[in-house]
Amino acid sequence: MADTVREIERKYEAGKDTGAARLPDLSGAAPVATVTDEGVRELDAVYYDTADRRLAAAGITLRRRTGGPDEGWHLKLPVAGPATQGARDEIRAPLTVSAIPRALTALVRSRTRDVPLAPLMRIVSRREVRHLLAADGMLLAEASTDTVTATRLTEGTAADAKASAHWTEIEVELAEGTDPALLDTLDPLLRKAGLRPSKAPSKLARALRETGLGEPPRRTAAGPPAKAPAGDHVLAFLRAQAEAVAALDPGARLGTEDAVHQMRVATRRLRSSFRSYGKVLDRRATDPLAQELKWLAAELGVDRDREVLAERLRERLDELPRALVRGPVRARLRTWSTAGRRGSRRRLTAVLDSARYLTLLDRLDALLADPPLRDAAAGPPGAVLAKAMLRDYGRLAGRVEHALATAPGHDRDTALHDARKAAKRARYAAEAATPALGKEAKRFAQQMKSVQTLLGDHQDSVMARGTLRAIAAEAEGAGEPTFTFGVLYGREERRAEQDERELPGLWERVAERISAASLR
Repeated sequence: MADTVREIERKYEAGKDTGAARLPDLSGAAPVATVTDEGVRELDAVYYDTADRRLAAAGITLRRRTGGPDEGWHLKLPVAGPATQGARDEIRAPLTVSAIPRALTALVRSRTRDVPLAPLMRIVSRREVRHLLAADGMLLAEASTDTVTATRLTEGTAADAKASAHWTEIEVELAEGTDPALLDTLDPLLRKAGLRPSKAPSKLARALRETGLGEPPRRTAAGPPAKAPAGDHVLAFLRAQAEAVAALDPGARLGTEDAVHQMRVATRRLRSSFRSYGKVLDRRATDPLAQELKWLAAELGVDRDREVLAERLRERLDELPRALVRGPVRARLRTWSTAGRRGSRRRLTAVLDSARYLTLLDRLDALLADPPLRDAAAGPPGAVLAKAMLRDYGRLAGRVEHALATAPGHDRDTALHDARKAAKRARYAAEAATPALGKEAKRFAQQMKSVQTLLGDHQDSVMARGTLRAIAAEAEGAGEPTFTFGVLYGREERRAEQDERELPGLWERVAERISAASLR
């Protein structure tokens, strides 16, 4: 069984005029009260990757390490977001097996697909360990001086490739629960001692560089200049979404909070952009992929939709006075919420391990590597991207007007749901255009989001009422009171009516702002 820990650390190396890297005395640097010598550890790690180094390109490391208190198999996954700089999730598995544990190979399958993993680099470190302790003796961080020898285990292709490399580095890793601000506190002391932040994000990255193998280009490359052709901007957005799908795959398997939802959003952005930018990319090539993305989004949404609805119903129940809660309502809601989740993790894993999903990832990569560009791809972004956004806006306007002209009831509910999907598509088109069009596209996206949010709340109310009817029927069959479900139903009905009353005013304001924008 694999365990996951959040690793937050910074690496330092000696400056040009500093000699060997040495750890300065860090005692007294608040909140560090004392520093203890924990001796020397001998660490021996073999790193694995595909022949074309797909894991390294994604900032992932997979190793088998002996020595130290945490010896075993370690898979390190980058954590996205500026607030998590220097953080990685480390998934650990014991050394009880000689082959790479299946639990770890599954977590990198979105990167490796069917390509085998093989030993790439051996890194041996002599680690001098210091513990940084608070006044009460609590461990704040571990600071170490690593004398490193890296030996290449695969053939080098560059002219300057060499079999091994040697260096010394300083590493400060926070203990669990320590405020990351400690790293900022210690940084001036380390720099004053002649150290500088390491240019390499990991030992493996430095080993690849110093043995002449070179680091593969990271998949998260910077976007094109603002004035680049329209096609460059569309492709950059699509590549970012395809990367998000692959990067979120491990979190979806592990049950990381919001990973499945964000993965689903990325699939929707891809599918939506294929349609919005059909003048840029040939839809004869993208439509089949869009259908597969629709399938994947549906599979990812099975649990998410139920979770969102269950949370809504719990919140509505919490709002009721106690006198209106009759019978085992909470237990009945829990039963409904968990009933559809039995075996859901296994189902999701089966989807992510399926040949259909892996083929979809391969086809996405192939399309983005050799995109089916149309003439408009070479056009100026200001014209091509804005035109696509306004075309989606026109589509949304037609759906909103149709919904408002439809009599209240099932048909209006359906029309409003269709308008919500159109608002989402227009929003995604604007997000893709924002790097090129700037504030105007960003404001456009915000306006579309406001419409999407209102219509989303309305659709959630529609779904909640259907669910409440079904749960009430089960409760009635079990001889339980159904009064509270009726109260909740009535409140959801009023909420939907309120959304419908607010829509005309919101839409009028949005239309005025879009009309005043300089996109036309």
